[in-house]
Amino acid sequence: MSAETLSLNLGPQHPSTHGVLRVVLELDGETVVSARPDIGFLHRGIEKLAENRTYHQIIVLTDRLDYLAAHSNNLAYVMAVEKLMAIDVPRRAQYVRAALAELQRIASHLFWLGTHAHDLGAMTPLFYALREREALMDIFESLAGSRLTPSFLRIGGLAADIDDGFVEAVRSFTDTFQARVDEYETLLTENPIWKYRTKGVGVLDAADCIRLGISGPMLRGAGQALDLRKAQPYCCYDEFHFEIPVGTQGDVYDRYLVRIREMRESARIARQAVEGLPEGAWTVSGSPAVFPAKGDLKQDITAVIRHFGLVMEGFKPPVGEVYHAIESPRGELGFYIVSDGESRPLRLKVRPPSFVNLQGFVKMVRGRLLADVVAIIGAVDIVLAEVDR
Repeated sequence: MSAETLSLNLGPQHPSTHGVLRVVLELDGETVVSARPDIGFLHRGIEKLAENRTYHQIIVLTDRLDYLAAHSNNLAYVMAVEKLMAIDVPRRAQYVRAALAELQRIASHLFWLGTHAHDLGAMTPLFYALREREALMDIFESLAGSRLTPSFLRIGGLAADIDDGFVEAVRSFTDTFQARVDEYETLLTENPIWKYRTKGVGVLDAADCIRLGISGPMLRGAGQALDLRKAQPYCCYDEFHFEIPVGTQGDVYDRYLVRIREMRESARIARQAVEGLPEGAWTVSGSPAVFPAKGDLKQDITAVIRHFGLVMEGFKPPVGEVYHAIESPRGELGFYIVSDGESRPLRLKVRPPSFVNLQGFVKMVRGRLLADVVAIIGAVDIVLAEVDR
């Protein structure tokens, strides 16, 4: 007796695929027999574009990769270039970078929480989560003039120093945020419908995660406490006190719990960063990769010439290759750069967590119901702009 199966397209024009992801499902009734993700709809070609941009010009391209965590993309890239140039960034700039990265992690997780819950039929968490995310977007806008793609980081430090307004805004946000997370948990954590849709769904154990290169909340949800902020500290993370939340089952529910607890820890880190903010320089002075201070442009012709040269021609790092990774909201985000000594990289390769984490999707959906596919895609937390190849 031969079984008949049905081929079904989920996406690319479907809200639950969180972007232009097309999944070709083979169904036996409501049960998934096999799945094939089709990811090539954006064609941004950012890695190729980078070969024709100076190192400074590439910063604005990184914003457009994971546009829900632009600060994280900026950070991973500029730190890779700083590693290539052997630039030691001042501690004040490192603290600000850490605070921004954690606020960005919260903003990203909030958007994930609201849309993921909405996918599974819960509308209220979306309104709650966007309420706090808007407050964070206001902070980013006041700092950089842009809400979604700030490009505030620079090779060697920051675009500008922060003021007391930023510090007070972060304090105000963190004062109330833990109570807001309590509200999210009241809506979902013990909700029987939520648990029914998420517990035991999309299971991927730690061994499979490691084998597939999966990182971030997906790996930690499977019980593996690997976080680059602890394992390979950067931006003075070894000076902050925070915990690494882990799960046990590696299912959709545990990934939810991990991200909820990560938001709490990120708020703690951001508060520590602004409370203990060091005095001093916010950018490296004298480095050939760093723009002169704006005040000098009004009175020093040498500074004007140097500024013009960096804008028009860029700087030339030494010949070599470098890789640097950080813990983005989705996992290990790394940049690999090959320099031939010219003002543009010979090769730039991004290690995007969304792309790598999506490798576990087929294994997670096989044998599950069609409705579970939506829950599993949401729990992976992909952004298609960094998935597209």
